[in-house]
Amino acid sequence: MAGPEIKICGLRTPEALDAAIGARADYAGFVFFPPSPRHLELAEAAALATRAEGRIRRVGLFVDADDATIAEAVAAARLDVLQLHGKETPERAAQVQARFGLPVWKALPVAAKGDVEGAASYIGAAELVLFDAKTPKGTLPGGMGLSFDWSLLSGIRLPMRWGLAGGLNPDNVAEAIRMTGTGLVDTSSGVESAPGIKDPDRIAAFCAAARAA
Repeated sequence: MAGPEIKICGLRTPEALDAAIGARADYAGFVFFPPSPRHLELAEAAALATRAEGRIRRVGLFVDADDATIAEAVAAARLDVLQLHGKETPERAAQVQARFGLPVWKALPVAAKGDVEGAASYIGAAELVLFDAKTPKGTLPGGMGLSFDWSLLSGIRLPMRWGLAGGLNPDNVAEAIRMTGTGLVDTSSGVESAPGIKDPDRIAAFCAAARAA
């Protein structure tokens, strides 16, 4: 059985991007959300996209963004995937997917079994759901190093792709994969030395651990 795909999110520098490519990650995540320490301006995103061309797929992360904001980022970063990380409804996810003709991933905050069951409403509206840890009210919607009880995903059966995020790092990603059988793992703060500062060694270790699980 092939291991899960790997996404390194919140890449901001050529060095971090090169580290993800060198570690054979499948996706590079670019954040378009100004409150985040990982936010990219359009010019920065364009430069990274040029460097990534033909080497890694590009995922743009948005939080309750309007079409104009998404369109600017799609054009600048030549995105392959759109990740919606806010309170977007299934209707909004389907609208975005139809409007831009790109796969949409919808992040779902998880704290209880009912949160996992809510993924079913995105069948047909998103290409993938990404189960992430629910963050405290008034904080960022992700990238805070928080995890959730992975046993909540035990026995999950969805007729769509799904992935796992939230507090994943080189030390726990193999266990997370074994417990959940996820098809994709997504990390950001788990491969950083400080908020927004990626550590190439941790990126390499994360990818190696994910593939060895």
